[in-house]
Amino acid sequence: MGPSNPAGDAEPRPRGGSPLAGVAAALLDADGRVVWWSRAAQRLLGWTGEEMTGRPAREVLGEVPEPGDPTAGRRVRLRHRSGRVVEADVRVSGADGSAERLVLALAPDEACGWDQDRDIARALLAQDGIGVAQYDITGRLVRTNAAMEALRPPGAGEDWLVRLAARDGSGTAGAAFEDVAATGVPLAGGVYEPVPAGGSSALSLSCFRVEDVLGTPRGVMVEASRVAEAGPGQRIDAAYRGAFEIGQSLDVVQVARDLTRVLVPGLGDHATVDYPEDVLEGRDPAPGYPGQEASAPRRVAVRTSEGAWPERLIQVGEAIPRVAESPEIAAKFVGDVLVADAEQARRILGGDPERIARFLPEGTHASLGCPLYRRGRFFGYAAVYRTRGATPFDETDIRLMHDLCARTATAIDNAFRFAREHQTAVVLQRSLLPPAATRSTAAETAGFYLPAGGSVSVGGDWYDAFDLSSLRVGLVVGDVVGHGLEAAATMARLRTAVQTLAELDLPPDELLARLDDLVRRMQIEAEHPDTVGGSCLFAVYDPVARTCRMASAGHPPPALVTPAGEVAFVPLAPGPLLGVGDHPFEVTTLTLPPGSTLVCYTDGLLGRDVAAGSERLKADLAELSGDFGSPASLGEAVLAQSPHAENPADDITLLLARTHAVPEESTAVWEYPADLAAVGDARADVRGRLEEWGLDELVFSTELIVSELVTNAMRYAGGPVTVRLVRDRVLVCEVSDPSSTQPRLRRALVTDEGGRGLFLVAQLTSRWGSRYTTRGKTIWTEQDLPERPDRPR
Repeated sequence: MGPSNPAGDAEPRPRGGSPLAGVAAALLDADGRVVWWSRAAQRLLGWTGEEMTGRPAREVLGEVPEPGDPTAGRRVRLRHRSGRVVEADVRVSGADGSAERLVLALAPDEACGWDQDRDIARALLAQDGIGVAQYDITGRLVRTNAAMEALRPPGAGEDWLVRLAARDGSGTAGAAFEDVAATGVPLAGGVYEPVPAGGSSALSLSCFRVEDVLGTPRGVMVEASRVAEAGPGQRIDAAYRGAFEIGQSLDVVQVARDLTRVLVPGLGDHATVDYPEDVLEGRDPAPGYPGQEASAPRRVAVRTSEGAWPERLIQVGEAIPRVAESPEIAAKFVGDVLVADAEQARRILGGDPERIARFLPEGTHASLGCPLYRRGRFFGYAAVYRTRGATPFDETDIRLMHDLCARTATAIDNAFRFAREHQTAVVLQRSLLPPAATRSTAAETAGFYLPAGGSVSVGGDWYDAFDLSSLRVGLVVGDVVGHGLEAAATMARLRTAVQTLAELDLPPDELLARLDDLVRRMQIEAEHPDTVGGSCLFAVYDPVARTCRMASAGHPPPALVTPAGEVAFVPLAPGPLLGVGDHPFEVTTLTLPPGSTLVCYTDGLLGRDVAAGSERLKADLAELSGDFGSPASLGEAVLAQSPHAENPADDITLLLARTHAVPEESTAVWEYPADLAAVGDARADVRGRLEEWGLDELVFSTELIVSELVTNAMRYAGGPVTVRLVRDRVLVCEVSDPSSTQPRLRRALVTDEGGRGLFLVAQLTSRWGSRYTTRGKTIWTEQDLPERPDRPR
């Protein structure tokens, strides 16, 4: 229990949350003493749990009735900690075979009492002004009131209400009720009517989900009232309200559909929207109207209030037949609205019966067309037709049409802006990623990156695979917080930092610690620090020792596929996300048989349900691993199986690495005591092994390298000193000693007697460096093998 409050200053009830949050509760033992005291009880009476535990309940609650006592549900007077009296409705319950009692108390003003939901439902069903129907969560009709029965058409069955069709063509009332039951989003004032439509028989339906006291959905309540045919003013108001739905999607085709839903029935009975070729192909149109032939428009959206779209009219996806230019059509040049009655519309179409049949719905009395212009660019053309009545379009209709088309053009332009930024971010992201496939002594890798689809901008997911010293390979997968260009730029900084730190041969845990420091500095510099952060997995595989060391900063563990086809997730101990700080990272070490495949990924591959996504990935890998020879083909198959890859809600990054191993006969290891006399033994051992490998051309340079490095190790670090040779695409020579002091290359002066050893080593090798080990350091060098016809490069 929390600390007590001063008398009379009980905590206010928190807003929202469970409906039980206002119910005070106390658990009493067999002797009537308080065992447990809830926070709500503290708010009601002021006593804390510490003060009440062990006290007789009657001191505060009075005489507590037994569970079966009829007085257990009545209003009683309780004593507040401050001394004042508090009225509450008290209920007592107990379990069979137990003397303990649970006391529940509710203040009279707390959400209108225990039976508020039942009282509200009774009031709804009893009134006779509005029809009410109740359905359970399965869609079964439970009850209706008299007003709803009065609305039922003669001879209609019990399912008449769910069979009503929406006037705007969005579906049946039953489908709308099911959607409310599933999502909890209420339906407000939807107009539904029998099929075929019957004018004054249309009903206005509202629906909301009913939940129990624990928040579990139990069904829906439907309210219905008869509506007369909407007049012009009502249609205009509805159209303006519907205009707010235009542009909710960044899909330009969906924007056109949104417009037609507003035009029908807001302005007419048929509506069409056409886009020029530039818009359909994702190109920003040039300024001005290019003309019908140059724009090459196609129909993208249609809508009618009279059932299906007539087959004789231009269908969605069809090219718009060319119409001869006329003064009326010239309105497109200036963005004006074109109003025409039936005769004028036929004249504009040249009086051609075939063209008239393709453009004008049957029975057209009036038409209204408007181009979609934004920033002087032509984005399309919208038209609406009236066929049910002969009322011409007035100034209010024209103004509404112009406003709707302006809003639509703005939505299309916004979609294009998003598309351009998205494409720029994708290009930047892909340009910063490494080649999709790499092959080295340590591993064969394949990487995949899928940007988020829909209305989500590209994120900051990345992968990397790069060579490290002594034939090792570094593997990285990361996920940056946020989306867009900023996330891509942050990803670029982190990827560069990882490569730089990896070149220092830092162990995985220390590398992530340094990366975490960088992210925290970026947070200090950022305008919005909470938008900077992310996760990262860093692994190093050594093909000589056949070990893989990895550490994670809040990143999901990779999957491991053995050569036998067994699949398991690496038992990784994930550290905190980058940017949290002050927490160490743990290193996990695995010994991998040659041919093992590490599958690293970002959480976009798993979806929102991480547990289910992990199990699905494991099953897919177990099914596919035996059928695909290369990591690239396996990765393609995994993405093809993933339900999230078609239109990912988040970026998906996948990195697969199939491990190789250096044969034992291609390595040689010697250990020497800290005795300068052993330097000669080291030279002799190296010379003998190189001659055995047929590398006589490298004997002189390697002897010199070993002599210099072993001498320095024995002189300044002590022993033992270990020398290792590895023959592969290059000759690797390593000298390890117990000292953690790193060597430093310097240019010796003419008068210096020493200091030239590392300079000579650098001249004789293609690469050299030093890395820390658990027992000191290792200085490594690489020499290119001499070219031979029988030696692959």
